[in-house]
This record gives sequence, structure tokens and C-alpha cells, in this order.
Amino acid sequence: MDPLQLLSGALLLVGAFFFIAGTVGLIRLHDRFSRLHALTKADNVGLGFIVLGLMPLAPDLFYGLKLVLVWLLVVIAGATGAHLIAKRALRGDGEDVL
Repeated sequence: MDPLQLLSGALLLVGAFFFIAGTVGLIRLHDRFSRLHALTKADNVGLGFIVLGLMPLAPDLFYGLKLVLVWLLVVIAGATGAHLIAKRALRGDGEDVL
């Protein structure tokens, strides 16, 4: 097997581990801010490793740049979404107040 494929597979497995860790954090942590933090951080890092794992398999540089662009857009959207959710939770005007 090609060493580049082994590296790519290892990076994909690390990315999957971070996605699983984020899911476990979402289920197991006690308050919504901790769950939100665990989910957004783990998902952003996991997607970063997935992108790194897919870049050696990309047919040319353009596809690699598109992967990086998608990752950057997801990071920005995730941070914005997490900020909006946390801001609404701090205000306490949502329906989910326990």
C-alpha cells in the first residue's frame, strides 16, 4: 500500500474520532454552553483532519483549494451559529428554558 494512502487513511480516522468525540460531548455534558463548545470545536477540528486526509487524494490543486474553502466556510458558519445560539440562551427568551 502507498504511504500517502496510509497517511490519508490515518488522517481520516483521526477526523472521524473528533466527530465521535463531539457527539459524545453533545450527549454527555451538563449545560448547553459546554455542549455547544464541545460540538463546535470537535466538529471544526474533525473536518480539518478530514480535509487534510482528502487533500492527497485530490486529482489536482483546484480540488484541494475547494476542500480548504469548504472547511473555512464551515468554520465561519459554525462559529456564527454557535454565537447566535449562545446569545439567545443567555437572554433566556427561548422556548427551551428549563
